[in-house]
Amino acid sequence: MSMEVDGAYEAAEDLPRKKFSGKKLVLYIVLPLLLLLAAGLGLYFSGVLDAMTGAPEEPEVAEVVPQEEEKVLFYEVPDMLVNLNVPGNRSRYLKMKIAIQVSRDSDMEALDLVMPRIVDNFQVYLRELRLDELRGSAGMYRLREELMMRVAAAAHPTEIKDVLFQEILIQ
Repeated sequence: MSMEVDGAYEAAEDLPRKKFSGKKLVLYIVLPLLLLLAAGLGLYFSGVLDAMTGAPEEPEVAEVVPQEEEKVLFYEVPDMLVNLNVPGNRSRYLKMKIAIQVSRDSDMEALDLVMPRIVDNFQVYLRELRLDELRGSAGMYRLREELMMRVAAAAHPTEIKDVLFQEILIQ
């Protein structure tokens, strides 16, 4: 009987061995490894793995509460009416109503003192504007930035937060 068993092994050795093809290698080895890796990363990043291993949780961060609320104060600039720089004999007018945002009461008092200078800076700038410079949201943004720069220069060292348009009318 041992002869028969030895013969069977020899016959099995003589048969050509099939190698794993590329498709079978990917299907049976690489794909399961990728699935296990993806499942492990998912558990790690979701925090389930930390709970299962008993890892200590990160302490919660306490919210920082500001000591005092920041005041929002608005200084009303007198209404302005200026004629725009347009070619030809036709006149075009710009009427503006704006507010200047500051953060302290002392800034409001400082603006009172320099308001004639601020109005003068605005008048000189606005009279040289052309109608096409005011078109669209980009024109309004540039106008806001220019006015903000002029207020900050006139009211230095007062901190100016923003210049807000309340009314703009072009006729």
